[in-house]
This record gives sequence, C-alpha cells and structure tokens, in this order.
Amino acid sequence: MNTYIDTAAFLAVLNADDRFHHPARHAWGEILSEDTSILSSNYVLLETITLLQHRFGLDAARLFESEIVPVLEIVWVDEAIHRQGISALLAANRRNLSLVDCTSFEIIRQIGMDKVFTFDPHFREQGFKIIPEQESAT
Repeated sequence: MNTYIDTAAFLAVLNADDRFHHPARHAWGEILSEDTSILSSNYVLLETITLLQHRFGLDAARLFESEIVPVLEIVWVDEAIHRQGISALLAANRRNLSLVDCTSFEIIRQIGMDKVFTFDPHFREQGFKIIPEQESAT
C-alpha cells in the first residue's frame, strides 16, 4: 500500500497547537509502522517548508528536512504534471484551490495511490480515500 502525504498533514503532525495534531500524530505513527511507501511531491515539500519557516522559524524547517523528508519518496513535478495542474486549477475556477493541490491530484491519479494523509477537504472532493477518517479542515 502507498500513502501520499499533503502539507496539511505535515503541519498537523509538527504543530502541537494544530486542531488535528493528535489524530495526525496517531496516523503518522501508523503509517511509519506499515510496510508502505510514503510519497509526497517536491511542490508539497516546498509549500510545507515555506509555511513552517514563516509560522515557526528555520528550526522547524530544519527539523522537517532532517527528520521527515528522509523517510519520504519524493515525486518530482515535471513540466507535464505542472501543466496538467495549471489546467485543472484554471478549469476549477476556485480561488481557494491551490496549484500544489492540483499537481498532487494528478500525481495520485497517475501513480494509482491507495490513500492520502491530509486534512484538506479538496482531496476528499476529488474522490480520494483520506486518512485519518474524520472530518477534514474547512
């Protein structure tokens, strides 16, 4: 089984004040204990590091880079995925949907992922199986 991880999950795991921190830590522990590939994209990593640096400082970004990134398989967004993401973003015509999300949707579909670790409701809207199973962020 493969698990794709989104920025919302990374932030919830790392931020003890996040409203999803406890279910995120539990899900992260389960994912690490499974015989599974843990994937994310370089766009998700860029978004996560940027938000960590902005909200919590360089030490948080450094922790993410040293402790979490090494256990991930990084899917590099190429020109084709980028263009498909842009097309999906513009077609959706929704201000709160990001290019990072749209490229993630394309990657997940192309790879045929089993599940997505996130609290972002856009992934559920796209029909993906979300973990942990609970109400997503609004």
